[in-house]
Amino acid sequence: MRRINQLLSDQETQDVLKRCTHGVLACLGDEDYPYAIPLSFVYFNNKVYFHSAKQGHKIDAVSKNPKVSFSVIDEDTVISKEYTTYFRSVIIFGKARIVQGDERTEAFMALIEKYSGDQPEESKQKEANSCMQSLILAVDPEYITGKQSIEFVRNQKRQS
Repeated sequence: MRRINQLLSDQETQDVLKRCTHGVLACLGDEDYPYAIPLSFVYFNNKVYFHSAKQGHKIDAVSKNPKVSFSVIDEDTVISKEYTTYFRSVIIFGKARIVQGDERTEAFMALIEKYSGDQPEESKQKEANSCMQSLILAVDPEYITGKQSIEFVRNQKRQS
């Protein structure tokens, strides 16, 4: 990364991934056009997991070429009078794959917990056991980087 002073620490980067509720998966689509898909996800066991229909453009794309990037925006506040935005974001480069077995079950439960954690345990377990019409995919990170605006860096230094 060019502006190293704006780099988030590993912990800050993981916190962003745990906090965010949606991101964008980018892969190579038909005729080598970029294909970027907004989706809900969970960051669990140092991987990104998301659900998908068993067929479709996303599955075709990652089956053809598993190399993907995944990005999230944690903060994006427009500061009109400064002609800038205060931002915090993370990007992951890695490989996507369909998960099965225990990993699928654990990842699906992590998704349920993130988005429906307030539901009764019995209901969550029933949903996990009955949902076989979708796939769970993982992005195994090869490289992760988080970045924040220089204004956030300056504010952190002032508070220290």
